[in-house]
Amino acid sequence: MVYMVYHARLERGLVRGNPPYKPRKAGKPEGFTRARRRDVNVPSGAHLIIGILTRQAIHIATMPNHIITEEQAGTRLDKVLVEMSGESRGTVQKWIDAETVHVDGKLMKKASTKLREGQELVWEVLDLSASQEEILVPVKEEARPVDTYGVEVISETKDYVVINKPSGLLVHPTDAEEANTLARWISETYPETAVVGEDPIRPGIMHRLDREASGLMVVARTQESYLHLKDQFKNREVNKIYTVLVQGTVLADHDTIDFDIDRGNGGRMAARPHTDMMKLKNVGKAQEGRDALTEFDVLTRYANSSLLKVKIHTGRTHQIRVHMFAYAHPVLGDMLYQQKRDAYKNQPVRLFLHASELGFADMQGEHVAFASDLPTDLQTYLDNLK
Repeated sequence: MVYMVYHARLERGLVRGNPPYKPRKAGKPEGFTRARRRDVNVPSGAHLIIGILTRQAIHIATMPNHIITEEQAGTRLDKVLVEMSGESRGTVQKWIDAETVHVDGKLMKKASTKLREGQELVWEVLDLSASQEEILVPVKEEARPVDTYGVEVISETKDYVVINKPSGLLVHPTDAEEANTLARWISETYPETAVVGEDPIRPGIMHRLDREASGLMVVARTQESYLHLKDQFKNREVNKIYTVLVQGTVLADHDTIDFDIDRGNGGRMAARPHTDMMKLKNVGKAQEGRDALTEFDVLTRYANSSLLKVKIHTGRTHQIRVHMFAYAHPVLGDMLYQQKRDAYKNQPVRLFLHASELGFADMQGEHVAFASDLPTDLQTYLDNLK
């Protein structure tokens, strides 16, 4: 997310940093200056664009956080914010409208959202001078023509379409309401999918790939096909194979990882090793998680990395990435699941994870299988390894 802060002058304390942020030379008031992330107090992963737009200055003060108590469980978001901040409901609503309130790392857009015990509430306290109508204005990405997305159609029937998703394309919009997504490409390319599926923002979409990942996906074009495919995904009958390059030398030629996967912190998932609950010492230590099974074979071993053929039997969020991270061989190019001490030189420019094979039964009961070669960027990186 990119934020834009309105101000006329930079005062001491307006933008934090060491050394203090210095504006560009005078004479370019209409231009914008991008500040480094450490210079400003914004959510992790955000940037500020600072421009001279009004006569009144504002500054960002603090980002308090609060864990929802048992007594607050079931209470509206705005009521809890009023209680914890001491501000009026009108001020709190401005924070929400300005997209500065997050719960467990997720952007909150509705004041009426009911909170649960244990959730982490984080909000930005903004000090307004005079009557500022806007505090932070999210800069929405511009919608591009869908024919520029780079989506490749591998196979098309009256029941389904198999596509090759490029890296960098989000499958469906999040709370940030991204304009350029695979869902939009599907809606414009196959309008009949508008009534297919269970969620209008996911027209005909059966499964997903991470934004940074690339490869094969199947999209249902009819509701009958959707239900047919849904049963196969539910019963784990869909064959999903990925080509993945991981850090280090994987010693086992073949192995499986069956750690449960649960939501962690900072947008990450967490792998939970199984606990023997028959042992008295483990009573009360069980953590929630969903079963997940990943199987892999080593295709090639390089000096400092290993190329894997990975099959997932379940479809958990970030499953391959979090399982390989827990296995001590994180996926190369993965900046989310990477220990600083394990920094790998010459990382690929993006996540080295490609959905290379996909197989399922069509409406006639015939098994169909599809394959996708590595994209040029990943193949070039691989060719240069030793």
